[in-house]
Amino acid sequence: MRAAVMHHAGDVRIETVPDPVIQQPTDAVVRVVAGCICGSDLWPYASMAASETARRMGHEFVGVVEETGAEVSGVAVGDFVIAPFVASDGTCDFCREGLQTSCRHGAHWGGANDGGQGDRVRVPQADGTLVVVPAGFDQALIPSLLALSDVMSTGYHAAVTGGVAPGKSVTVIGDGAVGLSAVLSAKLLGAERIILMGRHQARTDLGREFGATDVVAERGDDGIARVTELTGGDGTHVVLEAVGLKPALETAFAIVRDGGVISRVGAPQYSGVPFGFGGFLRNVTLTGGVAPARAYIPTLLPLVLDGTIEPGRVFDRTVDLDGVPDGYRAMADREALKVLVRP
Repeated sequence: MRAAVMHHAGDVRIETVPDPVIQQPTDAVVRVVAGCICGSDLWPYASMAASETARRMGHEFVGVVEETGAEVSGVAVGDFVIAPFVASDGTCDFCREGLQTSCRHGAHWGGANDGGQGDRVRVPQADGTLVVVPAGFDQALIPSLLALSDVMSTGYHAAVTGGVAPGKSVTVIGDGAVGLSAVLSAKLLGAERIILMGRHQARTDLGREFGATDVVAERGDDGIARVTELTGGDGTHVVLEAVGLKPALETAFAIVRDGGVISRVGAPQYSGVPFGFGGFLRNVTLTGGVAPARAYIPTLLPLVLDGTIEPGRVFDRTVDLDGVPDGYRAMADREALKVLVRP
């Protein structure tokens, strides 16, 4: 089969790799119907050192089950399934607590394992990992179903751990796919005011359609001053940080209301947290982390199926496998928000 393989920064190739096979009785093999390129894939695309070991890519996909191991009972051949971005067994203590990203027998896509940017994937712990989509769904919903595998669930995780609720004011830092999903999630949870900090108009326009009431294009001190002005000097009850860079977190601390919550879901590309005595005195809470998408998909899936939410709108470019290398370039150059891959 064919799959995307990263050799070093800026070097993504489509290569022939071994077909996946059942290795454990709890495995399934899924034919990928749609995968995508994630913003987090851009970090190795910018910085991965050359080595003799290339990396399989892609951790978001939906597809059709083609084969199951002898102990798989929750999914069947022919099922259309969503694969969260981390595999999990569904039975360990962490999974039962809804923290499947800490599963004691979990696994990650890509690297030395099959990735979602390819023809097929061996799925370990298939019963705990895969979510079956009811038969007969509208095929036009595939982009939104794919969004549940990562970005929409991550945005929702930010909003849930941030305590977004009716009457709360929210600032979302970042107009990427996760930030826009966080806007949609804040709206879904009833936020009264949603300020989106972003400077790419096509993205912030979509953010407004998703529920943002205000857009702040300024950054740094100017952005802080603008949010402070909009909130009468108080800041917002909740700040959802979806960038992963230290200046974004510093902005979050500057614009959160006393007693408020900062939820960070942008993959941190820094060390140290600016949480000193000032944050302590202001009773600011810092939360967030890696989203347990498997815990959220059952809640979000019906909302996609009935048209309440349409998170697949974050995909603004579609490529086949041969177009994946240029898809990486387009996202890195900010020509595309998020690229959907149709093998």
